[in-house]
Amino acid sequence: MLKKMGEAVARVARKVNETVESGSDTLDLAECKLVSFPIGIYKVLRNVSDQIHLITLANNELKSLTSKFMTTFSQLRELRLEGNFLHRLPNEVSALQHLKVIDLSRNQFRDFPEQLTTLPALETINLEENEIVDVPVEKLAAMPALRSVNLRFNPLNADVRVIAPPLIKFDMLTSPEGAHPSPS
Repeated sequence: MLKKMGEAVARVARKVNETVESGSDTLDLAECKLVSFPIGIYKVLRNVSDQIHLITLANNELKSLTSKFMTTFSQLRELRLEGNFLHRLPNEVSALQHLKVIDLSRNQFRDFPEQLTTLPALETINLEENEIVDVPVEKLAAMPALRSVNLRFNPLNADVRVIAPPLIKFDMLTSPEGAHPSPS
């Protein structure tokens, strides 16, 4: 158990160091068994955080992200958080004014994260396989850059399916009522 944890910590440290040393605009911490974003990473990345445009934290065990995460990485263009245990985002997600893509698929959202509707550059929202019933269609319709919202495999209420199509100018992907994802 401790050996596995040590390997996971070493892997995270290696990936963070690679990002710093190479001057990369990407931080990939997918599948690192993270239950939270390691606080020590803020210190290591403090001189390059504004150069990072893509962070992948997919397939970890994250239950939440902090406001510090959002404000530290305010230059993000893409944030990949699929396959975690997230159920909400901090209000400081509004700091991500350059964000174009957010992937929150396969998480535990029951409510649509409405803070996303304040992001002017956001083009793609993926919320596939969550527990979302209601969607702020009017707010989404007012988003200037939005091109695609994936809500497949969510228990959307019937109103969303009826109200949304005439109001929206983006692609809204939904599953047929009652459809379930195939077991992987």
